[in-house]
Parts: sequence; C-alpha cells; structure tokens
Amino acid sequence: MSDKHLSDSSELTEEQQREERYLARMKRKKEIIDQSIARADQDRGVCLVHTGNGKGKSSSAFGMVARALGHDMQVGVVQFIKGAFSTGEEAFFRRFPEVQYYVMGEGFTWETQDKERDIAAATKAWKQSEKLLNDENITLVVLDELNIALKYKYVDLQQVIKAVESRPVNQHVVITGRGAPQALIDIADTVTEMQVVKHAYQAGIKAQKGVEL
Repeated sequence: MSDKHLSDSSELTEEQQREERYLARMKRKKEIIDQSIARADQDRGVCLVHTGNGKGKSSSAFGMVARALGHDMQVGVVQFIKGAFSTGEEAFFRRFPEVQYYVMGEGFTWETQDKERDIAAATKAWKQSEKLLNDENITLVVLDELNIALKYKYVDLQQVIKAVESRPVNQHVVITGRGAPQALIDIADTVTEMQVVKHAYQAGIKAQKGVEL
C-alpha cells in the first residue's frame, strides 16, 4: 500500500471507513460464494425431505409446485393422509392441467380408527406414487405426508427408497411429514427439519383457511 493511500485512508471519516470495511467483506464473501457455485457442477433431479414437528413442511413443498409451474414443468402430487377435508392448495392446483393431483388419504389415523382401512388407502396412494416416479414427463413429484405412512409402516420403506433412487435422472421428488426415517434421510439430497417455536393452536386458535387449510 502506498504512502499516498495511507495518507488518504487516514483522512477518511469513520463512516467512510466502515463503508470500505463493508465493501471488503462483501468482495470476499462474493469470492467464496462464486467458488462454491463453480464446484456445484452436477445437473440432476434432487430428493428433498421436509420433516420435524413444526409448521411449513407441506407449505414449502407446494411453494415448489408453484415454482415448477412457473418453469412450465409437469407436476405430480399424492397426498397420503389429508383427504377428509378440502384444502386451499388442492382447490388451487387442480386448476392447472400440468398438475396431476391425487388425494388418497382418508384423514388422520386418529380420526379413521381403522388400521386396515388406513393401510389400504396408503397402499393405493403408494401405487399411484410409483407411477409418477416412473414417468419421465413429470419433473416434480410431491409425496405429501408419506413420512406418516412410513412411520406407521403402512408403506414399505425399502420399496420407497428403491423407487426414489431409480426415478428418472432429472426428476425432483419432495417427501413431507413428521418422523422421517433415517434411511430416507440418508438417501435424500436436501433435508429440512421444521422446529416449533410457537404455534397459534397452542393458544386455542383453530386451523385457518389460507394458513393451515
């Protein structure tokens, strides 16, 4: 650094010095991010798992459906548990011919009180899921609440893993639900665990249209 630069630097105001330090940090950060992006040279479909007890697992998955439609992609959705009541996402996404939407569940397990019926519904949902996972024309598959069916062993975990791993190379799959099994987490590319900090339900507020439904 030249004497002239040192002299000029010493004459900078405190605010200008902060600005220079900020610009130096941002320049270094950009270099690091650019290097990281350059290393990410694979272009293929990814498997995402959204799990945990917090709200937002399905909401995030349906956000990806909207994003995929923005890219003119074909989408397949299978809902394993929901089905006893209508939801906003179902009403909305059924409007799009690019979306194959299947509501295969009959409600939460504590509502049906019939294990055999739950197994039959989950089995039927999984057969439909396999068809989507074998379809090269579908770019995004959402298997909503599949983790619940796996937790209760309504669907065979190894069958799911085999189908996910053998799907078309450019197909993305999103699997949601609490209690994702470790074997599924192990094969996933991206795993997000939603944590509860605070929930309106704890204060006695029922599920709201446009938020939960």
